[in-house]
Amino acid sequence: MSDPDVSSPVDQALPLTSSRTPLQLSFPFLREGSRVWERERKPPQPGELPSPLPTKRTRTYSATVRAKSGPVFRGMCKNFSRSQGHGFIRPSHGGEDIFVHISDIEGEYVPMEGDEVTYKVCPIPPKNQKLQAVDVVIIHLNPGTKHETWSGQIISS
Repeated sequence: MSDPDVSSPVDQALPLTSSRTPLQLSFPFLREGSRVWERERKPPQPGELPSPLPTKRTRTYSATVRAKSGPVFRGMCKNFSRSQGHGFIRPSHGGEDIFVHISDIEGEYVPMEGDEVTYKVCPIPPKNQKLQAVDVVIIHLNPGTKHETWSGQIISS
């Protein structure tokens, strides 16, 4: 039988309080070693529109399903800027270069000029006239170039 006058140690614990300012988190969370989020972002100006380019995070479910069910293409990385977060792929079948966003690259390496890649495509709204590469996978690293991992480690190939 428990005695009603005796309280458990849990009941005796003081509420958790801090004399410091409350913890404030913002999304995306800053990650150690992430260069993308190191620079300070300016607050949005009145009348400034968000980017019209759909990232993996902002793409609609239906656009994702259409892209994933489409055919796989091969191409060569024309250029990619990690600091800007995008680049272009030159299709192996020819035609116009295809835009690629940093959020659509799978794997541990940052694409470099001359890397062979596979990708699927989805149209870029609002007019859906141009294409964006999604599910980009590097299948062959360009020999003789230094490659960087997303964590910042340099690898010679």
